[in-house]
Amino acid sequence: MIFSTRNEVQIMSEEINETELEEKEVPAKTTEEKDETHDVERYCYLCRRPESITGKMITLPKDIHICVDCMQRTMDSMGNGQFSFIDATNMDLNNMDLSRLMENMQEPPAQAVKKKDKKKKKKEKKELNLRDIPAPHKIKAMLDEYVIGQDYAKKVMSVAVYNHYKRVVTNTMEEIEIDKSNMLMVGPTGSGKTYLVKTLARLLQVPLAITDATSLTEAGYIGDDVESVLSKLLQAADNDVDEAEHGIIFIDEIDKIAKKQNTNSRDVSGESVQQGLLKLLEGAEVEVPVGATSKNAMVPMTTINTKNILFICGGAFPDLDEIIKKRLMKQTSIGFHADLKDKFDKDENILSRVTVDDLREYGMIPEFLGRLPMVFTLEGLSKDMLVRILKEPKNAILKQYQKLLELDEVELIFDESALEAIAEKALEKKTGARALRAIIEKFMLDIMFEIPKDDTIGRVIINRDYILNHGTPVIELRGQ
Repeated sequence: MIFSTRNEVQIMSEEINETELEEKEVPAKTTEEKDETHDVERYCYLCRRPESITGKMITLPKDIHICVDCMQRTMDSMGNGQFSFIDATNMDLNNMDLSRLMENMQEPPAQAVKKKDKKKKKKEKKELNLRDIPAPHKIKAMLDEYVIGQDYAKKVMSVAVYNHYKRVVTNTMEEIEIDKSNMLMVGPTGSGKTYLVKTLARLLQVPLAITDATSLTEAGYIGDDVESVLSKLLQAADNDVDEAEHGIIFIDEIDKIAKKQNTNSRDVSGESVQQGLLKLLEGAEVEVPVGATSKNAMVPMTTINTKNILFICGGAFPDLDEIIKKRLMKQTSIGFHADLKDKFDKDENILSRVTVDDLREYGMIPEFLGRLPMVFTLEGLSKDMLVRILKEPKNAILKQYQKLLELDEVELIFDESALEAIAEKALEKKTGARALRAIIEKFMLDIMFEIPKDDTIGRVIINRDYILNHGTPVIELRGQ
């Protein structure tokens, strides 16, 4: 008997199932059993393919499942007297009809395999509302616990973020659409630009993407396209588009994409990148690759609306102070009331006098600056600020080392004169707060190496002489 079409095979399977139901009445499954069966994936006895690939299977006695393809081939082989299709089962199937074949089949091991739950359980989203948004003074108070100084910068960021999330929640206010307040931070290296943004995003529990403008190039050239900044934000939000559209993007080293002066070559990483960022800063729907930073045919794409994404740009802008001094010195005149040429040379906070015209002369295009309405500067760190950074923040570097030695039951004490010596050395390096850790790592190396050798040490006092390499730390034994 030869079955030439799949429809006849399905008719035969339905007849078998009907006779089986007549012989034995199958009890109705409970809700729990239905849920369990739903999670079980059936495998074909012959080809071992899952039901998700083969489609609906034919159920035979003894809980045996066979796909329609294997059943069709079996019927064709039986009609032609060839059984090469199922030789791998090591069974003598010659001159055997279908009923005897099904009777001699044993239940395969591991027939039912639990489906792998590929979809991760998504975290429950907490919708933003006005009550959950902290007021600006509360945001600044939270920043004060981690960041020393920079009061004006913290005030500007607190107000801008507060207004931004009010805009996100309400969308419109009496049919008046509120514009976005993107920010541009100007400050010397090590003044805390990146640290401020990181702390702000951690306190507000919003997705944050930090990227460098140095790797961005014009579309079609080697490097990252401007859309890569949105890809990083999407990854930070666990590929949740709705959550990413309310996040924060911090573009560091923004001064590196300034327009190149006096060059005849194509500026693929300067002005063209600024022009590419215009649509992102303003607010547009952009196609972004999921899980990659470059677009290609193998990467799925998704659309992100940048209307509610807050952009914060930051840069050190080296030599910007010379442009500011040049502008200020134009007011110098001849006479008793004339300003001296070196009047602004010793001004450590000369960057606080920056204007949009200075940034345009530096190489930033007017369209780019127009989409960053909040321009503010960070102060250069003084000696007193460096001393406070060493000991006051919640995660101050001195507290970190004190905690490390506390695990060895040793008390670490820093003399006030030692802190001043560390701050003086950091000022000489001119790298801001980053210099503090480099200095402390250097003189703490020997202490961290020697202390675990001796269990009798109970206290170590760091003084100024040890920092200046004129002496050794004061070591006190336990019980003294």
